[in-house]
Amino acid sequence: MIGTKLLGSLNFEEASPIKNILIVPIVAIALCTSLVFARAAEPVGTKRIINNFLPGSVTKDEGLRYWRKFHEVASHPRCSNCHVGPDNIPMWSGSSYGETRPHGMKINAGKSRIGAETLLCAACHTSLKKPNPAANAPLHSPPKVTGIWGLAPVSAAWFGMSSNHICNQIKDPQRNGNRSIRDVAAHLGHDAVLRWAWSPGGNREPPPRTLQEAMDNLMKWAAAGAPCPGE
Repeated sequence: MIGTKLLGSLNFEEASPIKNILIVPIVAIALCTSLVFARAAEPVGTKRIINNFLPGSVTKDEGLRYWRKFHEVASHPRCSNCHVGPDNIPMWSGSSYGETRPHGMKINAGKSRIGAETLLCAACHTSLKKPNPAANAPLHSPPKVTGIWGLAPVSAAWFGMSSNHICNQIKDPQRNGNRSIRDVAAHLGHDAVLRWAWSPGGNREPPPRTLQEAMDNLMKWAAAGAPCPGE
């Protein structure tokens, strides 16, 4: 779920896999170059806000409690399944998938993290012109968003990692896209794939609590000095 920085400006109509495969030569270079740190262009369209909390207004113990709440989101299948390592293989885990296993159909997103080397993720995870919850309602259908589907950067790989590992990763600018914690909170509210996680459709389970609460938990953790478990 800390997800990819995706190109929200390249919106395609829902299309067949054949149509999407044909666009690979046209968009692959641009997507590979811009995927990791590009900002999603789609407006949030909700009343979610970034609430600021004064540094020191939250104690370390309270900060650790807020981190644990956020870790429940970061480690949830809706987020962690795409936060995988350099093998570039997304995972299927969570109650709707049964046993944890690699993505079916032998999918490999490649170094581009969008499948440009073999088959674009967008061949099945087709892009929408505008949000449409009904598009993700059918069981077992590939999720669709108004951005480009792909994996999080390798630097943000944390599937199966400990809470301490993810905690240090999220606050490290060298591994979070050169973001402050406030930037990370803003990313949660603006990235099309991350917003999808809270309304995934089908029989998919969303992360606990709300997206606004996840953003608030991050900001309260930051106000406590961003402590990590075991420190």
